[in-house]
Amino acid sequence: MEPSDQKHFQVADYVVFALLLAASAGIGLYYALSGGRQRTTQEFLMADRNMRCLPVSLSLIASFQSAVAIIGVPAEIYTHGTQYWFIGCAYILGLLIPAHVFIPVLYRLRLSSVYQYLELRFNKAVRICGTLTFIFQMVRPLRYLKTYKSIWCILTPKPGLKPQ
Repeated sequence: MEPSDQKHFQVADYVVFALLLAASAGIGLYYALSGGRQRTTQEFLMADRNMRCLPVSLSLIASFQSAVAIIGVPAEIYTHGTQYWFIGCAYILGLLIPAHVFIPVLYRLRLSSVYQYLELRFNKAVRICGTLTFIFQMVRPLRYLKTYKSIWCILTPKPGLKPQ
């Protein structure tokens, strides 16, 4: 990509960006300083179990999606084709089982996480093992990203170098 082809923020972009940051900060400060209704962790995490299905569903969808997925999935589909949609099918199947098997159990026991269930059903050592297993599962791919980046840097042709 030529340096002249690179896109840069214009004044309007900075204004919109600043307004979004100000709105987000304003909403956060308003609810932090107004005292609000949420005085316990039960009220904060579970909305005191008084919310209807739609806000809970939207909250779960928002927390399930990441910015990387929102930006990366269209690029992945554009680059490699529509076979990525099979992952969406797997998500649907993978979410139906927990929604109908695990969530009702946790809801009846008034628990907010699977780790609480592990401690209730077994003991604290099993809860810690489950937590550590999840942490290692999430951290391990980061190590591989560093390795792949190193390999990519070695195999990618550098600008200005001629192949021999």
